[in-house]
Amino acid sequence: MSQVEPLSVKKALKDEFWIMFMHEELNQFKKNDVWESIPYSKNMNIIGTKWVFKNKLDENGLITRNKVRLLAKG
Repeated sequence: MSQVEPLSVKKALKDEFWIMFMHEELNQFKKNDVWESIPYSKNMNIIGTKWVFKNKLDENGLITRNKVRLLAKG
């Protein structure tokens, strides 16, 4: 488990634990069939995404889990 919440994707990609949790989040999209990649067309509006990294704490303030979410912007 990672002790530091990365402030950017670039920093998260240097830590094997955050990479593992990022893959887990993407696998959930595939499992729940909520994501579909389609070819780009000039008349489409593109929705950006943002990764959010958080450490979940227990009542004693100890890190119990690293949590990663991929959010749509806008």
